[in-house]
Amino acid sequence: MTTVPENVKITGPVGDRYDEILTPKALELIAKLHEQLAERRAEALAARQARQARLDAGENLDFLPETAKIREDKSWKVAPLAPGLEDRRVEITGPTDQKMTINALNSGAKVWLADFEDANTPLWENVIGGQLNLRDALDRKIDFETNGKSYTLNADETLATIVVRPRGWHLDEKHITVDGKPAIGGLVDFALYMVASAQKQIDKGKGPYFYLPKMESHLEARLWNDAFVTAQDFLGIPQGTIRGTVLIETIPAAFEMEEILYELRDHSSGLNAGRWDYLFSIIKKFRTRGRDFILPERNAVTMTAPMMRAYTELLVKTCHSRGASAIGGMAAFIPSRRDAEVNKVALAKVRDDKTREAGDGFDGSWVAHPDLVPVCKEVFDGVLGERPNQIDKQRPEVSVTAAQLVAVSETPGGITEAGLRNNISVGLQYLSTWLSGSGAVAIFNLMEDAATAEISRSQIWQWLHNGVTLDDGQKVTKELVEKLIDEELAKIREASGDAFDSERYGQAVALFTEVSLADEYSDFLTVPAYERMA
Repeated sequence: MTTVPENVKITGPVGDRYDEILTPKALELIAKLHEQLAERRAEALAARQARQARLDAGENLDFLPETAKIREDKSWKVAPLAPGLEDRRVEITGPTDQKMTINALNSGAKVWLADFEDANTPLWENVIGGQLNLRDALDRKIDFETNGKSYTLNADETLATIVVRPRGWHLDEKHITVDGKPAIGGLVDFALYMVASAQKQIDKGKGPYFYLPKMESHLEARLWNDAFVTAQDFLGIPQGTIRGTVLIETIPAAFEMEEILYELRDHSSGLNAGRWDYLFSIIKKFRTRGRDFILPERNAVTMTAPMMRAYTELLVKTCHSRGASAIGGMAAFIPSRRDAEVNKVALAKVRDDKTREAGDGFDGSWVAHPDLVPVCKEVFDGVLGERPNQIDKQRPEVSVTAAQLVAVSETPGGITEAGLRNNISVGLQYLSTWLSGSGAVAIFNLMEDAATAEISRSQIWQWLHNGVTLDDGQKVTKELVEKLIDEELAKIREASGDAFDSERYGQAVALFTEVSLADEYSDFLTVPAYERMA
């Protein structure tokens, strides 16, 4: 029986081996982190809402005048690269189920982003089971069998370095309460991993490493840094052992890259260009600002758009000037086992994307499928050779203005009925799977996660509330969207046959309609989705 601190309650069912993760020490760390950080987290979320109100009123984003000294001081650097993070030329992402854990670690990638966030759903068994899988992988006691096929870890030690992505600051964990309130999801993920697996990583010559998502300011990075300091002291681990790579995946964070690195400088391992959430953030933050802030349909927006070039070039310059790694964005293509022509076209696009990133100075990049690891590796090998990274590529010629970062209107592409239908179909298919416990879903040969689903429903909301007209003259109205939802659902039902789950899709339709058509915009669809999840 697990003994818990008096103010911590576990309300979720306790399954087999859960006591290995929900230990008294882990729960004590959760309590300590909440005591120190819960109030400041609430203040940070309130600050997001206050900034949104100012943006709605017409305020523009800009680099912060109060932190200009940090940007102007060229003397400070982040901590030296940590063991296992010197070479990050290929990183694979995915949830922490048994099959993905084994495939990712065996993939040949240098790093695996073990995801408790966008590629995961916070189903209670995923939250705890994922921690067990990571622990078992570090102990080399993990195996998996399905359809007569067995999965085991490679016999040698050339496994990817594990970097855990906890949930963002906005998400709660309803199966654990602290002082009668739901625990903070990200702190739960962080604390459970630190107690269960940090020392195992250290014993292997690496350390507990994290990807930090969805932040909107350097003050939110300061929260994570303080969590790192507290956890290291609590566990008797030397300060600086933990490292965090921050995903620059919100438009406000793009204006605070240097400040974010500075806040985490003793624990920083760089920044990542989280392109899909970044697009979601642009739509969300400027959703009421009219035509100048409306993006084309999502599949038309590429990384060559002026605002995306400004964002990625600034990221590389910022990281390298401070001695930090710059990691590129996701290649979401899922190779087809049946259509060679689809693969040929898509792989050419992946190669072009990674070639551009390597040429810009990124030190590595993301893929969503093991079959893409060789393509990404080949491209970065061609630029890096035997060097582990290209942090010495400083990019002094890059100069990015605030206006360039928000040049939404300069993004080429249109808005079509096909694009609207794609947003609807992807949203419905993704949510139906999310609600059943899987957060990474292959749809139309792309790996969809919460970020891309957020783009889909947010674009519809923005088009509807800004009176957008499609290229064929149709105005985006509530009636049109509801009609297309019915039609796309019928297509899904026909394609699924006997596998179609009416109850699950009924929930998905209700949720998607709510977050796409409601008068009030929901900041994150995963929040109402989590409320519906058992």
